[in-house]
Amino acid sequence: MFDLRQHIKAFSLVLLSTILQTSCKVGPNFHSPPPPKVKRFTETPLPAKTVSTSGPGGQAQAFITNEDIPLLWWELYQSPEINQLIRAGLAHSPNLVSASAALRQAQENLKEQIGNSMWPSIDVTNSMTTQRYSGAQIGIPNESVTFTIYYTSFNLSYTLDVFGGARRQIEALAAQVDYQQFQVIAAYLTLTANIVTTSVAVASYQEQIDATRDLIKAEQGVLNLLNKQYRLGGVSQANVLTQQTLLEQSKATLPPLQKNLSQAKHALAALVGTFPDAPLPVIRLDRLKLPIEIPVSLPSNLVRQRPDVRASEASLHQACAQVGVATANLFPQFTLTANEGWLGTTFSGLYSAKNNVWAVTNQVLQPLFRGGALLAQRRAAIAAYHQAAAQYRQTVLQAFQNVADVLRGLEVDARTLQAQINAENSARASLNLTLKQYRLGGVNYINLLNAQQQYQQARINRIQAQAARYNDTAALFQALGGGWWHKPWCVKECL
Repeated sequence: MFDLRQHIKAFSLVLLSTILQTSCKVGPNFHSPPPPKVKRFTETPLPAKTVSTSGPGGQAQAFITNEDIPLLWWELYQSPEINQLIRAGLAHSPNLVSASAALRQAQENLKEQIGNSMWPSIDVTNSMTTQRYSGAQIGIPNESVTFTIYYTSFNLSYTLDVFGGARRQIEALAAQVDYQQFQVIAAYLTLTANIVTTSVAVASYQEQIDATRDLIKAEQGVLNLLNKQYRLGGVSQANVLTQQTLLEQSKATLPPLQKNLSQAKHALAALVGTFPDAPLPVIRLDRLKLPIEIPVSLPSNLVRQRPDVRASEASLHQACAQVGVATANLFPQFTLTANEGWLGTTFSGLYSAKNNVWAVTNQVLQPLFRGGALLAQRRAAIAAYHQAAAQYRQTVLQAFQNVADVLRGLEVDARTLQAQINAENSARASLNLTLKQYRLGGVNYINLLNAQQQYQQARINRIQAQAARYNDTAALFQALGGGWWHKPWCVKECL
């Protein structure tokens, strides 16, 4: 017996198999941009190591080419306080939570697209309809007819991805997942680097405050000495007033430093996910260890290590896939639909063979006229791809600039600290000698005043130069990618 349903089903399967075997993906295939052909980061070769000097933070730093960056690079500072703050930040930072949530959202969007486009949709319909008709409609006046219709059906629908539009959309969403992954890594890297640099800032401001207080104490001692000499007629009142002015000027520098210290502590509290009133560990600048071996990646590796560059590459990939989506929209869409069910007037006999109903439909939708909208959509996608390509190149250029700036900064920082320590030592020796000579009457007050001012400025400059070396070292680890590739999802696991 000829079974129409079986022949239609067989025909549909053959059609489906043929189309899938001959299907393609229109649009460009994405290829990662090659790394820049750059031999070194800076315009001139770096020295093998920086200069060294005495005191905390004065060690020479050696630049080791093609050395890998450790995952927990901040432990090189050998500061339990910084390690504690970073553990707290990784556990409680809202920025990390937000970035992780955005990643999960992108992953679920990808799963949704795969489910919608790569698998058929299968639904079941159940209905019961009760109707009443007037007998006059069928020539029987003064009579009415009431009956119930029961209906159950299984519905299947599948749109064939003949030209790859759905697969290109999946490719675009997969690239979006990559983008969000690198955004999480970038948030992790930024958080750890900011905790280190802000901790150094807190220690620097505290030491500058201590230095200023020491200076105020010394200037108060000089003022007391001048007052005694004034009462004995040894100095004029003008000298006393000048010293009083200098003392008040030094006191006036203290509140801004205290303000900066408070703001740095507040920023540090926010970084670790707490409120400003939360206690923070005490960090001393002279207790930090300066990393003395500085790994410097090869320039060709930088584009694979920087999360911002990788995120920009993912955006470029997404834009490339969207060109394929827009191109596929120009071509026909093939949709297969089928349903089978049972329709009857009694529920008890609904599933009998005589109540079985079914239908199979093959549909082709070919865009004929959309007023140029589809072509404009494709041109817009191509323009977006060119925009993403330019943004990628700009990101790469900025990454190389960042590394070059920090490398030169480390070299200059070492020379600056060396000069500032020498200047502070000279200023301290000069002040001590001048103070002794002044007490013996060998020099006048102006000499003492100049020596005080020079020592104050030299000490502050030395503290700032020390902090710059610690900060720029952290900035280099961040600029080179921070070693995340050793364990990409270490945000919650590695500490």
